[in-house]
This record gives sequence, C-alpha cells and structure tokens, in this order.
Amino acid sequence: MSPRRLYLDTSVYNRSFDGLSQPRVWLEALAFAVILQMLESGSVKLVSSEVLEFENSRNPFSHRRVGVSFYLSLAKDYQELDESIRKRARVLESQRLEPLDALHLACAEEAEAEYFITCDERIIKRYQGEALKVMNPVNFVISEVIGDGGDQGKQ
Repeated sequence: MSPRRLYLDTSVYNRSFDGLSQPRVWLEALAFAVILQMLESGSVKLVSSEVLEFENSRNPFSHRRVGVSFYLSLAKDYQELDESIRKRARVLESQRLEPLDALHLACAEEAEAEYFITCDERIIKRYQGEALKVMNPVNFVISEVIGDGGDQGKQ
C-alpha cells in the first residue's frame, strides 16, 4: 500500500506550540504527533509548498518559525506557486475561503495530496472541491489509524 499524501496547513504545524490546557487543542497536538509517527513509519508522505513557507516566514515568534521550518523540511514533495494555482485559488475564494487558505488548498490539489489536514473548522465546512479529503487531524487519525482507512464496519 502506497503512503497517503498529506498537506497539513500551518494551524496543524503550529498546534504543538499552543497552550494545551483546552482538550481540543491537546487532542489536535497529539494527533499531529501521531501523524509524525506515521511519517516516520512510511505510511504517510507530507507535501510542503511555497505558500506554507511564506506563511511560516510571517510568524512573529521565532521559536515557532524554527520549529515549523523543521517540520516542513520533513516533506518529500514540494509544490511551487504558479499561475494555475493562483487561478484555482481565486475560484476557491468564491466558496468564502480566505485568500491564503485558498492558496493552500490549490497547492494541495495541484500536488495531488489525498488529504488536507487543518484545525480550522471554516475550511473544513467551506471547501467544496472533490480532489481532497479535508479534515481535522484528530478525525484523520481516527479514520486512518483506528478506523483502518475509514472502512470501519465494512467486511
């Protein structure tokens, strides 16, 4: 079985730097740690992009910027920004997605990622494309690790 291709947005990469006193934040940080274990075992591949690097470069907290840069360096695939991605992002913006979020999604689609993992519920609710499975990291781990690829209950 080939590794699942994942595009994680910056909310996921930054989650482990957030205060972990809220249960949802703690669970999302833990799910990110599981995704990193999956990467190490070879069951997933990360896709990075010029947009992820740009957004990370704007982070005012140097320790987060350095940490996220390390995580981004673990990606084997890299999507550069081009005019076709910008054009697709403008279409995605019509789904009430923020411009930067639309660029991330367009990069993930172009890179042929299977999953777009985010902690932002607005993206999950608003994305109407069919190229990606858009979900929260906790739901991804439940579906892919515990639920054996979302086939729970199927024989």
